[in-house]
Amino acid sequence: MDNQTFEKKMRELEYFHSLRLLPGTHTVIRADGRSFSKFTSSSFDKPFDLKFHELMVETAKALLSELDGIYAYTESDEISVLFPPDWDLFDRSLEKIVSISASIASATFTRAAQTAVSFDSRICSAANKSQVVDYFLWRQADAARCALNGWSYWMLRKNGETGENAAVILDKQSVAFKNELLFQNGINFNELPTWQRRGTGVYWEKYDKPGYNPIEGKEVVAVRRRIKVDEELPVKEEYKEFIYQFLNVGD
Repeated sequence: MDNQTFEKKMRELEYFHSLRLLPGTHTVIRADGRSFSKFTSSSFDKPFDLKFHELMVETAKALLSELDGIYAYTESDEISVLFPPDWDLFDRSLEKIVSISASIASATFTRAAQTAVSFDSRICSAANKSQVVDYFLWRQADAARCALNGWSYWMLRKNGETGENAAVILDKQSVAFKNELLFQNGINFNELPTWQRRGTGVYWEKYDKPGYNPIEGKEVVAVRRRIKVDEELPVKEEYKEFIYQFLNVGD
C-alpha cells in the first residue's frame, strides 16, 4: 500500500475531526473542574474559599484572552465563555475548541495553584441572542442555588452533623427553610459576598492610556482595552440587560 493511500485510510478513522460549530451561532464554552469536590475538600475552606475563587477568576481571564472571547462567567468550579457568531478560531473545529479550552484551563489553574488539576469542556451553540441570555441566567441561578445549599450544608456540619445526616436534613427543603437555618445561626444569606451568590463576570473594558507623540511633540491619549473582573453582577432583569450589551456590540 502506497503512503498516500495509507494516509487516506487512517484519516478516515478520525470520524469526529471534521465536526464544525454551526455557522452564524453564538458559542459558549463551559469548562468544569474534574473531581474538584475531592480536590477542594482538603485544600480549601468550605463552603467558599477566597483563594480558590481567585484561581478560578485567573483561569477565566486566561480563557477569555487566549481564545478571544467577549464575556466569561465563573461560579463554583465552572467557567462559561461567550463568543460572537463570526468567531472562527481553529476554523470552528469542535474537537480543537473542546480540547484546547480544557488544556488552557488546566494549565492556567495548575500553574497558579502549583498543584496538578484538570478541566473538561463542552460546547453550547445558541441560535439567537435570547438563548445566550437564557444560558447565563441559568448558570447564575445555579450559582445562587449552589451557594445556598453549600452554606446550609456546611452550617449543619459545623454544628456537628455528619455529611449523610446534613444531606438528609436538607433533602427537598425549601429556599425559605435554608435561609432560616442560616439566619438562626447568625448568617443573612443576602448579605454574603455577591460573588458567592451570583458568580463573577470577566470581560473587556476600554480605557484611555496617556502617551507622547515624538513626531508631533505633544501628549496624546490612546484607547486601549483591558480585562475587568466584576464581582458585583446584577440579577434577573438587570442581568439580562447586562448580557445583552455584549451581544449588541456592532449592531
